[in-house]
Amino acid sequence: MERTLVIAEGVRTPFLKAGTDAKDMGAAELGRQVLQALFKRIPLDPAEVDEIIFGCVAQPFDAPNVTRVAQINAGLPLSIPSYTVHRNCSSSMQSVTNACEQILSGRGEVIIAGGMESLSSTPLVYNPKAVAWFGRLNRAKTVGQRLSLMLKAPWSEFLKPRVSLLEGFTDPTCGMGMGQTAELLANEFGLSRALQDQFAMESHHKAARAQAAGRFDREIAPLFCPPSMAPVAKDNGIRPDSSLERLAKLKTVFAREHGTVTAGNASQITDGAVALVITTLERAQAWGLKPLAVIKGSAYAGLDPQRMGLGPVYSSGKLFKRLGLSMKDIDVAEINEAFAAQVLACLQAFGSEKLSVERLGLDHAAGELDPAKLNVNGGGIALGHPVGSSGGRLLLTLAHELIAQDKQRGLATLCVGGGQGAAFVLERTAATR
Repeated sequence: MERTLVIAEGVRTPFLKAGTDAKDMGAAELGRQVLQALFKRIPLDPAEVDEIIFGCVAQPFDAPNVTRVAQINAGLPLSIPSYTVHRNCSSSMQSVTNACEQILSGRGEVIIAGGMESLSSTPLVYNPKAVAWFGRLNRAKTVGQRLSLMLKAPWSEFLKPRVSLLEGFTDPTCGMGMGQTAELLANEFGLSRALQDQFAMESHHKAARAQAAGRFDREIAPLFCPPSMAPVAKDNGIRPDSSLERLAKLKTVFAREHGTVTAGNASQITDGAVALVITTLERAQAWGLKPLAVIKGSAYAGLDPQRMGLGPVYSSGKLFKRLGLSMKDIDVAEINEAFAAQVLACLQAFGSEKLSVERLGLDHAAGELDPAKLNVNGGGIALGHPVGSSGGRLLLTLAHELIAQDKQRGLATLCVGGGQGAAFVLERTAATR
């Protein structure tokens, strides 16, 4: 018998710029707090939970299987199994897909899926010369050997650590940083600096209006940040005063002389977590809940890592084909704003038969996406991109926006470092209204 899968409830922390309010919290603590917040929102007995699946990209070395650490620290039953998934930017979407597949296979009925990311906590790593020296020091057996090594220590190398955050944003298969892939798309699609800055400014303005109107309050639970443990309940990267003049003053980052991508028209490096209850419609109704949305399907696609920003075009086209849909069937859309250039390139490609068939190898174009339907509350440029949590945030925001606008069908999609794309279609049906 076909089972209707739903997002029964969900919550996220505020998204906080790396190095600010949540800088002293690791991923495990972000996960702990979002799990506890979730159980305050839903009449769910933890004993009913069959599994917890969270995504995390910069997985902490001191908290292996960080989802399990977060679960135990949240005081949830030890009998609940849990694991961590990693598919770069789509990690929390992958956790939802895993949850759906697990329920459909009969191996569970109530799964908590989501993601957590503390980019503030990504470590500095000793370079190979320094590592080799420490290895020799560890193997030294006499005081004389140790003194000799100390005298020959490569002290200057200790001051040249590898920055794991920056290296993590570089694709090892093509050697390009994520910003460089955005520059490539900007060049190929003719996207000017002014056009990208305009998109970025609008993202901040839309997010500022949404925040002022309290539209994010429906999805955010306060985060209690050390050392004071004072509650923080607002995304702190939104700039209401963003302007083209201010954005134009920023230097390009990835192509100094002829580039167009800046810190202002790219997503922010951010900390945050999200948790969603994935279950069947029947189970949600048994709790007396109207689910947030029905999950109609998800799809993942691979593409050239140098053009990873086009991932939403590939994955959405694949999902539309499977579901018999096109872009005209979409009422609300969320595309993760990794870079303004990346989203703008996708908007061109969505509506171009020539691009979709001849260059992207798709059967046909997905269809033009009306910009008025896209990221109506702003996106990653304003809100931030805590990579392991971003996909789940898109789903949660989309579900709430479908309710707010009383619309039927929504698309959530993002690009994935390494040359992939991920997409979900959510619906509101009679049972969720």
